[in-house]
Amino acid sequence: MADLLRTSNPALNDSAFQTERAIAGDAMTLQGTVNKTGLLLICVIATAAWSWNRFLQSPEALLPLMGVGAIGGFIFALVTIFKKTWSPITAPIYSLLEGLVLGAISVALEMRFHGIAIQAVSVTFGTLIVLLLAYRSGLIPVTEKFRLGVVAATGGIALFYLAEIILGFFHVRFTAINSGGAIGIGFSVFVVIIAALNLVLDFDFIENGVRAGAPKYMEWYAAFGLMVTLVWLYIEILNLLSKLRSRD
Repeated sequence: MADLLRTSNPALNDSAFQTERAIAGDAMTLQGTVNKTGLLLICVIATAAWSWNRFLQSPEALLPLMGVGAIGGFIFALVTIFKKTWSPITAPIYSLLEGLVLGAISVALEMRFHGIAIQAVSVTFGTLIVLLLAYRSGLIPVTEKFRLGVVAATGGIALFYLAEIILGFFHVRFTAINSGGAIGIGFSVFVVIIAALNLVLDFDFIENGVRAGAPKYMEWYAAFGLMVTLVWLYIEILNLLSKLRSRD
């Protein structure tokens, strides 16, 4: 059971490597995964910038862009998870679709809170770099208890968000949590911390994949999984910053 809890990211867990082994000379590498992650980031940034500009030209395009990006991104994420061999194609498509969502959300909040987008980007990448250094230095040991704690917290957050969506159809709102009050900010800080800790589990997963000699296409799959966490982290940081700025 412990092996299945390597990471709470559904894309990055140990079971992904159980049946995946590379042909000699064609194995997953750390540098290759870094390069693939960079390419996926470029995809996200490209469509986010296009979505941002599209909104400025036609504000009514916001909801359609978010709808296409969110639904399409979810579909391609599922396809990638269940068809890992397709990840060289599906991972870039997922990233392009997610860029539409991030661009639309970012520009909408930017119109209300000037400068919030660049702040969120800076904090997200700053968190990524700091946690990567902490992981590589051994400052954050990835123990089974650590994994279990992050997995449990992530699952709890996912269940809460799901309940919030379902109850929303019945006009039940969690006002305190979604507001800029102490409870709302505290909740967002907690979610940001858990999202950030998922990065550590993702780093550990990637390192284990390289060590296990996973096939080359798993570089795309691992990069996709890391991108899932980064997208979540960025959205949660945006949410936290918007709550803080609303108090001004």
